[in-house]
Parts: sequence; C-alpha cells; structure tokens
Amino acid sequence: MDIETIVEQTPDFQTILAGISPRSRQLITGLNGSARTVYLSALFHQLTHSLLIVTDNGFHASQLVDDLTSLLDEDQVFLFPAEEMIATEVATSSPESRAQRVQALNALLRDSPAVVVTSVAGARRFLPPVAQFQAATFPVAVGQDIDLEDLQRQLHDMGYVKEKLVARPGDFAVRGSIVDIYPLDADYPLRLDFFDTEVDTLKYFDPETQRSVENLDEYTILPATDFILTSAMLQAGAQRLKTAIADVAVKNKKLKPAERQTLADNLAQPLADMEKGIIGNDLLLYGDYLYDRKTSIFDYVAADGLVIFEEYSRLLDSEQQLLTQEADWVTDQLAHHRVLATASYGNDIRDLLRDDQHAQLLISLFQKGIGNVKLAQVTNVRTRPMQEFFGQLPALKTELDRWHKLKQTVVLMVSEAERLTKVSDTLDDFEIEAVMTKATNLQPGAVQIVQGSLQNGFEFPDGKLVIVTEQEMFKKVAKKRPRRQTLANAERLKSYTDLKPGDYVVHVNHGIGKYVGMETLEVDGVHQDYITIAYQNNAKIFIPVTQLNLVQKYVSSESKTPRINKLGGTEWTKAKRKVAAKIEDIADELVDLYAKREAEKGYAFPPDDSYQDDFDNDFPYPETPDQIRSINEIKHDMERPKPMDRLLVGDVGYGKTEVALRAAFKAIEAGKQVAFLVPTTILAQQHYETMLNRFEGYPINVGMLSRFRTTKEMKETVQQLKSGEIDIVVGTHRLLSKDVAFADLGLLIIDEEQRFGVKHKERLKALKASVDVLTLTATPIPRTLHMSMLGVRDLSVIETPPTNRYPIQTYVMEQNFGVIKEGIEREMQRNGQVFYLHNRVHDIDKVVAQIKDLVPDAAVAHIDGQMPESQLEGILYDFIRGEYDVLVTTTIIETGVDIPNVNTLFVENADRMGLSQLYQLRGRIGRSSRVAYAYFTYQQNKVLTEVGEKRLQAIKDFTELGSGFKIAMRDLSIRGAGNLLGKQQHGFIDSVGYDLYTQMLSEAVAKKRGQAAKVKTDATVELGIEAYLPTSYIEDERQKIEIYKRIRQLENNDQYMEVQDDLMDRFGDYPVEVAGLLAVGKLKLLADDALIEKIQRDDSELHLTLSKQGTAKLDTKDIFKALAKTKLKATVGIDDDKMKVKLVIQPKMQQDEWLAQLTQFVEQLSLILAEDDVASAS
Repeated sequence: MDIETIVEQTPDFQTILAGISPRSRQLITGLNGSARTVYLSALFHQLTHSLLIVTDNGFHASQLVDDLTSLLDEDQVFLFPAEEMIATEVATSSPESRAQRVQALNALLRDSPAVVVTSVAGARRFLPPVAQFQAATFPVAVGQDIDLEDLQRQLHDMGYVKEKLVARPGDFAVRGSIVDIYPLDADYPLRLDFFDTEVDTLKYFDPETQRSVENLDEYTILPATDFILTSAMLQAGAQRLKTAIADVAVKNKKLKPAERQTLADNLAQPLADMEKGIIGNDLLLYGDYLYDRKTSIFDYVAADGLVIFEEYSRLLDSEQQLLTQEADWVTDQLAHHRVLATASYGNDIRDLLRDDQHAQLLISLFQKGIGNVKLAQVTNVRTRPMQEFFGQLPALKTELDRWHKLKQTVVLMVSEAERLTKVSDTLDDFEIEAVMTKATNLQPGAVQIVQGSLQNGFEFPDGKLVIVTEQEMFKKVAKKRPRRQTLANAERLKSYTDLKPGDYVVHVNHGIGKYVGMETLEVDGVHQDYITIAYQNNAKIFIPVTQLNLVQKYVSSESKTPRINKLGGTEWTKAKRKVAAKIEDIADELVDLYAKREAEKGYAFPPDDSYQDDFDNDFPYPETPDQIRSINEIKHDMERPKPMDRLLVGDVGYGKTEVALRAAFKAIEAGKQVAFLVPTTILAQQHYETMLNRFEGYPINVGMLSRFRTTKEMKETVQQLKSGEIDIVVGTHRLLSKDVAFADLGLLIIDEEQRFGVKHKERLKALKASVDVLTLTATPIPRTLHMSMLGVRDLSVIETPPTNRYPIQTYVMEQNFGVIKEGIEREMQRNGQVFYLHNRVHDIDKVVAQIKDLVPDAAVAHIDGQMPESQLEGILYDFIRGEYDVLVTTTIIETGVDIPNVNTLFVENADRMGLSQLYQLRGRIGRSSRVAYAYFTYQQNKVLTEVGEKRLQAIKDFTELGSGFKIAMRDLSIRGAGNLLGKQQHGFIDSVGYDLYTQMLSEAVAKKRGQAAKVKTDATVELGIEAYLPTSYIEDERQKIEIYKRIRQLENNDQYMEVQDDLMDRFGDYPVEVAGLLAVGKLKLLADDALIEKIQRDDSELHLTLSKQGTAKLDTKDIFKALAKTKLKATVGIDDDKMKVKLVIQPKMQQDEWLAQLTQFVEQLSLILAEDDVASAS
C-alpha cells in the first residue's frame, strides 16, 4: 500500500468523498502543509475527475505544484499562472507563463483528468469562451488536406505571429511549400512539408540549426495564447467599446469637451487595432468588451470536476489587496483619461464561488474567517506538523520507539536515491531499525525509509501514519526535481555575425566600409549574387559571394562607430601593418608563457575517495550538467603533475562557488592549504559564511583576512596560516601582504581577477608559480579569443542556469509611482528587500525622501560612489543583514555581492543604459527560488530613441536566465578581451575589427609554436555555369548569406553532404542553379587541396593552373595517373614556373557529365598529394 491508500481508508476521508457532488460545498479543517498535499492527491486518485485548486497567490500556487509533482505524474499537474494586475501584464509578457496557461486550459479540456493550480489572479482572469479555445486547437497529421491560406489564417487566429525564421515559441514561417510552426508546449518547432495541399511530412526541427530532428505522424497544435480573439470577436468588441465611449459622453456631465477628446484619442489606437485585427498586449485591458460573456477558468472544468478553495479567508484578503491596487491604477489612468470608469478587469471571487455549479471543497486550517458561506458538511481532520530533530538522532530514536508502541506506520522520506543507503547506515549506527522499501509498498506498523520528497513531514493519527522528511531529521533542504524548461531554445541568440544592411564590415584588402545589401547581377549571361559595400565619398564595390570569406562584420570593444576607409587609400594597409607588428609581440609573450607552464612541475593530487563523494553529495541542489563537467575538468587538472591554470566562466549565480569549494575540499583533504582571494570585504564575508556552512561537520578550519576583522584576530590568523592550523583562508588583497606566509599552499582560487590592480598581479604571479590556480569570473569573454589563447589557459564554462530559479519577470514601462509603491509593498509582505537604482548622485536624497513618502513603513538607505569605502561597506553589510528594506544606489551594485533576499529591482531611465549593464543589474536579483521582479522605467511621455527601445526590447526577450553570454555577444562583444592581454589592445582591435584581429593572432601563435599550417591554395573557379541561390528558392537575405558562407567554407566531404541535406530540409528541393553552386563549392574544396590556383573554361576547353608548390610536388606522370580515371583528353605544359593542364570537353558531353569528370580528376590529384605528404612525413 502507499501513503494515499492509508489516507483513503480513514472514515473522515470516506465521509468527504461521499459528500462530493455537483452544486454541494463542504469544508475540511485541520489540514496543513504537506498533509494537505497528500490529501488532495488521494482525492485525485479516488475521483478520477479533474481538480482545480485556487490558492491566494502565485508563490503558494507554484509551491503546491512542486509538492504535488512529487506524488503525481508530471503530466497530471499544471500551473495556471497570472500576473496579479492585468495592467502589469500589458507592460510585459512572459512567454513562459503564457505557455503554462495554455497547457493548463488544454489539460482541463482533455479526457484524462488533471490537477490545475492557480492563484486568485488566475481565477479572476477573463478567458475566451470554451468553444472558442477548443476551436483554436489544431490537429495535423501526415496525409491530411489543408489549404495553405486557411492554415495561415487559422494560425493567426490562434495567436501565432508570422516571422521570416522561427526562433521562439509562438512564431510561424512560410517558405514555398514548407510551413514552420513553433507551438508553445513543444520542445522543438514543427516543420510541415506540403505536396500541393497534402501534408507530405511532419517533423520536429532544431531552431538553432534549422535542421530536422525527428519525424512525427501527427501533432495537436495548441493556441499560442490564452487570449484568443477571432476577427468577428474583434469587430463586435470594437462596437461595444464605441457604444461605451458614447455612453460616457452622454452620462458623465462632468467631462469637459477637451477631456472627452483626450479620452477618444487615447482609445482610438486600441479601437483601430481591433478593427484591423491586430492583437497587441494592450487589448488585455478591454477583455470586458471583447468577450461578451464572462468566462473564467471555472468554466473549463468538466461538469463532474471538483473546485477547491485553499484557505478561503486568505483568498478574500488577497483579492481585496488586488482590488485596492487595481483601484489605484484605475484612478491614475482616469486622471489621464486613458480608461473608461465603467470597465471591469476581472471576475469577483465571491460571485464565482456563488455561481459555480461544480462540487466545491474549502480547505482551511480553522473554521473561523469563512464568513456566511453555506456549507453542506464540515469535516475536521486531525494532523500534527512534524517536530524538527536537527540531526539529533537519539531524540529521533525516542520518538520512533514511542510511535512503535502506538503501532504507527512510520515513513522516513529521503529525496535522493543515492542517499537512501547513507541514511539507513546512519540509523543503524544508532540502533534504529528501519527497512528500505518502495513508496508503493509500505508495511503497516513498521519504520521504513523510502525515496520521495515533500516540503514537510506530519503525523496523521487517524491513519496511524507518521511521515518524517530529511528536512526534519537533518535540517537538510530536499533537492527539488528540476522542472523541465520548455523554452530553453527561445533565447539562443542568432549569431552576432549576422549581417544586416547598415552594418559596418571589414574587407581584408579594402578596409572598413558599410554593408549596403545583396543583389543578383547578370555578367556574361551567367547570374551571380554580389554584396555591395560602400566606402568614403560614396565609392561602392561589388563583391561576388564566392569571396565572402574576405568580409567580416566589424565588431569593436565599446561598440563605437568606426571610421570608414577610403577605397585605394594607404591608411588601411598602415593600420594592418601596425597591428601585425603588435601581434608579433603578444604572440611571443603567449608562447613564452606556454613553454614555461609546460616545464613547471606542480603537485599531483590523489584521485577522489569516499570522503570527497560525501562532501559532493551534501550539496542541497541538483547540479547542472555544466557544473558537473567543470568540476570534473578541474579535478582532472589537479590530479596531473603540471600546475593547473584554469578559468571558470559562468553567469552570476550559476554555482561557480560550489565548483570552487569542491576543488578546495580536494586540496585540503590531501593536506594542502587553500587561499581564496576576493576583490571586496563584503564578498569575503559572504564566502566565509558559505564555507563555514558548507564545510560544517568536516575537520576543516576556515580563516578570514579582511577589514571586518580586528588587528588581533588578523595577527592570529596569519600565525595559524604559517603553522598550518588553518586549512582554507578567504581574504581581500590583505592576503597578498608581505607578512602572509603559508605552511603548504596547494590551491589558489581567485574571484573576478580583472578587479585586482597591477601590483597585486605581480605578487599573485609569485604565489602562482607552482601551485594550482583556479580563476572565477562572470564577465563573458567571446570564445574565439580564448581559442587563440588556449595554449595559455584552460577554460571551463557554465552556461546552464540552476533549476528552480524562476525566470525574472521583467517589466518595461513609464515611470509610475503607483507601481513603485505596489512593488515595494509586495516585496515587504514576503519579507524581501528592494534595490532602487537612480543614476545621479546630486538628487539621490530627494529620491530617498520620495520613497519614504510612498511607503512610510519602509526603512530606506542609500549608497553612492562618493562615500568613503568603509561607510559604503557598512551600509551594504547592514542591508545584507536585513536592517533596511530598500536600498537606493547610484551605480551598478557591487558585482558579485549575493543578496538572495532582494527580489525586486527598479531602474530609472533604463533607456539610457547599455544592454550589458541592464543585464548585470538584473542578475543582482532572482537569486533564490522566489519569483523576482525587475522594473525598467523611463520618463513619462518621453519618446524613446530607437537604440533605447531596442535595448529594452532585448532585455524583455531575455527573461530566461543564462542569457548573459548571448547578451554579451549582442552588446559587449569584446569588453572582456582587453583584460586578458593588457589595455593597449583595444585600440588595435578597433582599428581592424575583432574577427580579423583574432585570426591574425591565432596564425601568429601557431607559426611561433612551429605548427605549419597545411599547404592549401585559394583556387578561383570560373566555369561560366549558373551557380547561385535564386530568390525564388531562398527569399531572406540573411539566410542567403549564411548558406553562401557555409558553401564557401567547406572543408571536407561531410560538410558538403551536410549543406546539401540542410538545403533540402529547410527550403525544399533545389533547382539547377543551386545544384551548380554546390558542385562548384565541392570542386573548389578539392582544388584547394590539390594546390590548383585557377580553373577556367573557354567553350569546350578547361584550363587548370597549378601553384608553384603544386608544380614542385607533382610531375606529368602524376597528372596522367589522375587522368586515367576519367574520359577527358589532356595536354600539359609549363608556363612561368607553373604547370598548366588543358582538358578538352568531348562534343556530346552534357554539363553534368564534364563537371563530374573534372571533379573526379581534381580529387585524384588531391589524393596523390595527400599520399606524398604521408610518405615524406614518415
């Protein structure tokens, strides 16, 4: 039997179950915490109907969902999230919550029962009529007949948006006979390939590569939004809204004509949108007019379903708060004549409870506070919350004995399978008898250990059941099961090398110009695509796409606009020469460094043992795959005799510290000391506390050197470091002082190295000489630069966010005091804290006063860059300890400071900040498992510059965590690069652009290290055949460039096959022009390997010219050997030290045939050369 069965067999449960029938309402009291979850899950098992559970707020709803998922299957439990205020949702829109809402509604409508949990805001929300939602789901199957026009209309009605490329959920794209759709609930987007009007194939594809992943037979496409409107509904809504406006004009005598005009003007935009059929987020405000009857989520529950109100009195309170907030907002809007006074924005909970025809269940701890709700029956279930044992096993033993005497069934819940045996062994040590068993196979009256996770344990006397979780036994937080993230691909940035007209580009031979566009020109009867680049004085050049490799997008350090070069001038060659000279020096430095590192001998740490495994398993959160990979790379480095020098890059709050602590543990266990160097006092304090916490229960002494320590304490610590009593010390640059000496230093960990000064660096170098070094940083540095530096530093990257971090809800809106007040109050209600960023020092006091007026209860402090450092640290430290609610600050809040209690951020004038700045700011919040809110505001009625608007849009798109890298690529392509190589770089990078710079650098390093590049030519192929991408085949310019680039960069046959598959997959079958393009691409690839400089066709003759190296390596014998395999006749001669081969095309040969023969000949030549190379090498 399982836990639910035990509950189901109690008389109380039977009474409740019997009382469940439509239109009857009953109350259960006495249930609390996880006991309530178990009860709900038991009800669900018995009823086999859907349950709708209403909680008081989104936070509780998501907690309940987490708890229920551990008892039920993942596809039975759904969350229906909703913004507390409809107004906030207009300002933002989180695709993640939209997807969850659609999935929840769909789950309620399907045949198999489901549990949906929502909050008061979700219950109040206006929804489309049920029939409408059902009509908006669209099943597709292979072989089905669908009209393309109808399909597009249908998708539009379902809320999908037409794009050129499908990148995020809710997009669809049409290319010829191919339709791509990205449903909200799918892991991958779908690709439908039509044959006329019949669905020929249906498959998933990867939005990143645009390649197909797997074939499907059928799929049901859900709507892209829960706010569904057909054009008929929009027209009707517009009519109702017009009538309402006219009514106001008649009834409200107080309105002056000018005000009436303002009102009409403000409502003209939404009206126009409705009439045109444009569905924007702002139409959410007019749900009242658009949906003629008020539908709520209750209408989606099947007639025999059950509606459960959790803590009814709290629901009403929470609704009251929402209504007050809404009233404030409405008053503010009415003052500006933006809304109608008669509009309503949601259903009323009391009405819903009264009018709802379903069976209802109220759950409340006590009976009071329910008010005058009619109840059919009241059942009181006795449960007691479990006491905490804090790891005191003797105390647990006494309790277990007592329960045993009472013949109770005791279940000890352990969250991780691998901990089961460990807990079991621990209990054995204390002579506690417990059997390990499955949760489905409980033995009545015995003590058992099972795997499972609930938020807390409880006693259930009626069922003689006792549940104790790890939380109570050892004060250990249960690891949550990671929730599947459906939107993982949505934020992946398109490569930052995408060219769009207006971008600056670098041409290797001509310098920096502006990309104008691409066009197809006809030259000598053959079509080819050219890209146009504009230089000074409107000089333009056309570059055939075959030379795309000579052009790169210009990317500079602080995204500044470059100087456009003059065509044919000398300044470009000068700039290139200057950079080349500088690169020589840098390459020398790098090569020296590399040689030194290779020669050093360090300490090889022993492999992991069981102690290390125990320590690793004590980490209370699930590790991300990147974390595990990085940890393994680091441990592997430590076990080698060469000193480690590894850089660990990861976004803020991605668990770099945990990785570092595991390395530290490894070093300490081998008897070495560890030094942890951090840039600021506060960070030292935080790491110190983390370590005390994490190393608890292990014989490890932790010390700290920083300003928060008295001189006496510091002296003692320095003494203990010398004598080897302290195992690990964390400190600021004080660690680098002359008086600090170690008994046996084995590992140095440096946090945010770029923030230490030059003289610290020298001292560091001395320390580093032969110990293992691990450097942590959150500043993303583009990878390519690293690749060229790979010889110098090994790199580990953590790109995946920890699970159960909620995406940050980001709002971009006009400055609005109502929202600020509401945001601060909401945060204070859940005992959180708030950052308020105001970017000017001179009037910061005014802002502090303003906030105090808005929220009189809040304790507000402020810090700015002009304060003495000690005062600044003092205030920050008090804030971290929770003495203030709101911190007003001028600059970026100290990087790396972890204040998990801050989950709301306000930024004034956000349109003026750089993207990476906004991103860093946003990374300061949302570091715990609560939903965090970020409000980016701009001045009222200010027209945003296009750049400002784009930035805010980007931030809104990237609500996902883990987009640090992506944003870095979009905005600070190489801000971090300068630090690796010293400051003087920036100028050089700016003068030739980033890509060319890294290319030059990596070539220089390879040359210095004696790695000769493989000899290749860069053949020009002129066959006078049609070889290009016609617009009828690929319309979008950016996709064209991408394909041309890939064909240009082919390096082997596999890549050639891949491009071929790609084209078929993404754009359908290709025409002859494209086949020609592919053939020429392959020929060029082979010709480069065969050391051929040029292949040219004159009518029926083909002329091949070999390079000087090729002429030296091949003789006439080889050429005829290669020809033996083909049907072509040839003559060979030498001209200007270069061998020339003339091939004659036979009179009746078709283009395909001679092209294949030519390709075969060139391939044979390249094979002969490859054999020679092998022979000479041996």
